[in-house]
This record gives sequence, structure tokens and C-alpha cells, in this order.
Amino acid sequence: MMLDVPMQMSAEVAAAQAKGAPIVALESTIITHGMPYPQNLETARAVEGVVRNAGAVPATMAVLDGTLHVGLEDTDLDALAQRSDARKLSRADLAHCLATGETGATTVAATMICARLAGIAVFATGGIGGVHKGAETSFDVSADLTELARTPVTVVAAGAKAILDVPKTLEVLETQGVPVLCYRTDTFPAFWSATSPLPAPLRAETPAEIAKAHLMRAALGLPGGQLVANPIPTEAEIPAATLAPLIATAQAEADAAGISAKAVTPFLLRRLFELTNGASLEANIALVMNNARLAAEIAGEIATQRR
Repeated sequence: MMLDVPMQMSAEVAAAQAKGAPIVALESTIITHGMPYPQNLETARAVEGVVRNAGAVPATMAVLDGTLHVGLEDTDLDALAQRSDARKLSRADLAHCLATGETGATTVAATMICARLAGIAVFATGGIGGVHKGAETSFDVSADLTELARTPVTVVAAGAKAILDVPKTLEVLETQGVPVLCYRTDTFPAFWSATSPLPAPLRAETPAEIAKAHLMRAALGLPGGQLVANPIPTEAEIPAATLAPLIATAQAEADAAGISAKAVTPFLLRRLFELTNGASLEANIALVMNNARLAAEIAGEIATQRR
């Protein structure tokens, strides 16, 4: 017996699909696991507004009571922002959550899967997951990297989260054959910081160029997507030299408390918020907005070049 995926599109997304208009997928863990209510709701609405203002339609992904929602109606977004029991969904959890009728928020990997199902080519997020520090003994590597090698979605992010082992993350992406296009920069962005010592694997100058590369991969029959690394605006960044000792402190605390697996990233982000007196969250919001804007421009170019 074959099952159909229980999927529901918002009215806005369904209308955009019917017209072939550009759509940008958005994750929902930033709502449920990234910040407290009501700031999470305000940020989610603001990010959706940035996408609309840049000429595309936002499609925030989430599983609500066993149904995959591609785009959230305003009442659903408000309700999700206030839920404390939403699961954090990646590739391993998505089907089980749908099958059991539960509610969950999508990570990068799960959002890519949902975007592919819905025929959406571009996804904006904050930063991708990657290889955690100490992974040579813990084997803690995010499913986001494997998903980028499998699923044909262009992901716009401010690089990999700076709490990770970024050089090893880039090595895994290279091994998996994932193109890393650094937008108008010769270094790989370091999430809260616009630059890093790591050279850009590839450089992209325009949304049109990125869109053409996305479509060319499909023409070549290549699996997987591409990562667009978009630097945080310089006026919003936190210097890497300021962050490095704070990240080391937070990581040491996580190790001492035995925090591992999915719990690591939320713990580190929460501690950095405390250690930076909220500056890390302000920077995170700024980079998500910046990524949403670029993603909308890329989605618009893909829609134009497909015609």
C-alpha cells in the first residue's frame, strides 16, 4: 500500500504555485527552538515580510497535527510560536511525526525535503548545521550536510554556525560534491562574522548567476543542491575574535553537563545569547533577514529563467 503525504499549502503559496511565481521555503525551528515568544513570532513575520517585499512568496514549513504545512496561515504561525511541545524534525524524524499525528518544526534537512515535495527551489535559513567540534570521537555530524548532497534545493545561509568545526564542515561538503557559492566575497562567511580565514570554494556575483547554476545542475542530472553562503551585513556582525572565547566557554559547559546530539546547538546558542548580552540573537535576526532577501531574488531569477 502506498501512502500519500498529508500536505496542505497555504492559500498564498497555492496561488503562487498556480501562477509559477517565485516562492522561498523557510524553516520553523527558529520559531520553536530559536527564541522565546513573542519575539519568535515577530521575527517569523518579519522574515516573511522581507521575502514578500523582495518579490517572492514565503512558505514556512511545519508539521501540524500530522499534516505537512507548506506555508502557514497567520493563525497557525501564532499557535506554533506558542507551542512548547513541538518536535525538532530532521530527515530521521519527519516521517514518524507525520505518521503519529504529532506537531514538529523543520530543521534545514527537513525543510529541504519538504521544499522538494512542494516543488520549491530555494530555501532561506540562518546557518546550516555541520561537523561539531570533537566529531572525530563523537561522530556528531549534522544531517544537513548529507541532505545538501541529496536534495536539489538551493539553500541560502550565512555559512555554517560558528559553534561548529567549520573547516571540517567545508571538507565534508567538498567530499559530498556540494557547491558552496560565497556571495560577493572571497572568504567563507562565519555566521555572526562576515569573513573568516577560510577561502571561498566558489564565488558568485549575482542572483541570476546562482539561479543559472541551480538550473544547470538539474540539466546535468546532478543530485543534491547548492549552498549559497551570504555574509551577514557588516554593521550587524560580531567580530570573530570577540566570539571565539565565548564559544569555547559555552562548549566547555556543554561538555561538562554531558549535553550531546540535538540538544547541543540549542544549548550553545542560548548560552551565547547570555554571554553576549543578547547581541548574538540580534545578529542572528539580521543575517536571517539578509538571507531571506537574497533567496527571494534568486527564486525570482529561477522563475524568470524557467519561462
